[in-house]
Amino acid sequence: MTVEIVNPTTGRVDYRHELLDKAGIEQRLQAAAGAFPAWSATSLQERAAVLRAIGAQLRERKDDIQGAMTREMGKLKVEALAEVEKCAAACEYYADHAADYLKPQLIDTEAQRSYVRYEPIGCVFAVMPWNFPIWQVFRFLAPAFMAGNVALLKHASNVPQCADLINEVVRAGGLPDGVFDVLHIDNDQAADVLRDRRVKAVTLTGSERAGRSIAANAGDQLKKCVMELGGSDAFVVLDDADLDKAIDAAVKSRFDNSGQTCIAAKRFIVVEAVVDAFTERFVAAAGERRYGDPADARTTLAPMARADLRDELHKQVQASVAKGARVLAGGEPVDGSHAGYPATVLDQVGPGMPAYDEELFGPVAAVIRVKDEAEALQVANDTRFGLGGSVWTTDAARGEAFAQQMECGAAFVNSIVKSDVRLPFGGSKESGFGRELAEHGIHEFMNIKTIYVA
Repeated sequence: MTVEIVNPTTGRVDYRHELLDKAGIEQRLQAAAGAFPAWSATSLQERAAVLRAIGAQLRERKDDIQGAMTREMGKLKVEALAEVEKCAAACEYYADHAADYLKPQLIDTEAQRSYVRYEPIGCVFAVMPWNFPIWQVFRFLAPAFMAGNVALLKHASNVPQCADLINEVVRAGGLPDGVFDVLHIDNDQAADVLRDRRVKAVTLTGSERAGRSIAANAGDQLKKCVMELGGSDAFVVLDDADLDKAIDAAVKSRFDNSGQTCIAAKRFIVVEAVVDAFTERFVAAAGERRYGDPADARTTLAPMARADLRDELHKQVQASVAKGARVLAGGEPVDGSHAGYPATVLDQVGPGMPAYDEELFGPVAAVIRVKDEAEALQVANDTRFGLGGSVWTTDAARGEAFAQQMECGAAFVNSIVKSDVRLPFGGSKESGFGRELAEHGIHEFMNIKTIYVA
């Protein structure tokens, strides 16, 4: 089957590639199973040397990788280069810290010796999205490699060149054959791969719908899974917030990557004492985002990744307006563009509107007006999602107390929510389960084994 890749900036087909057939999938599964014993037996020092070499290769190929991201999903050049650097830094981080994370933990019992040992489990199957086509992969790949696991990647169908470049980079870094490979397959084929006995676990970053399907399949096979799904993060502005800092952060968090970020601020919950001032300045700042070619250094708002995603976002905006939301900026597809949507701000957003109840995966901000801090917390938690959230106040203790009550996997005070290799990353409620990054991420796909010597 041939898949056509449409450039979101031009609307033209830039690339075509073939999906694997059954024999091609089997060959890669066999190679992964065959590579695991030797790779898992290598020392941490050997794995760390390979991971550092992969990081160096990422930096060496950064222009090629950036070009693929910009062509395939419309990422701004400056954002794409920063993403490559972040992946290289993650490789170095795990090369430096894995030995501490994986050392046996002695436990004081009546035994002569008892301890916890961390052992790799085998082949991890990764189903990854297009919005951060390099970072999302290395977020699981770096700890998986250092743990001694092998991996197979099904990347999003619209970023095949990004997937192939990752394959080239890890091989150039010295990763042995079979330890990692790319599967260009469709969803039905992915379900078959997950059911294969040689696959021991699955990690997914993607939509809530995809998460339900993959998690159900993994559960039926009794295989470990990590689900990082959608989010509708709250950005709470209290009455004593520094509005200069809050507005700068609000614009960055909502409109970077054209708003196509799981942990982007999406619901701007602002108390009545400052809501008018915040909204006026937020709208003005949003209007400064310049739509255009993502390869152009002057562009500050790139197209969305696909025209169908843009159209679905616009339907959510229209449905919210029909129920009472007011458009203060944007609100219509960019005229003459293939997948362009402007920086959009909706005001007077409330329950029952898509802008309140659903995830808006694009450059649309929803302003929700609340009376006070108590109502702000109630609204922040009034969502089925629980990925991240932030609160803005000049009183750090007040902000920390508020953050502790937010129902999410990561709550930030006076900072936008971000994924940081030093901190565990993941959500609660319908935003998924399990953790990536930091020490928690490397332990997810390991057998946590008790050794007891009487």
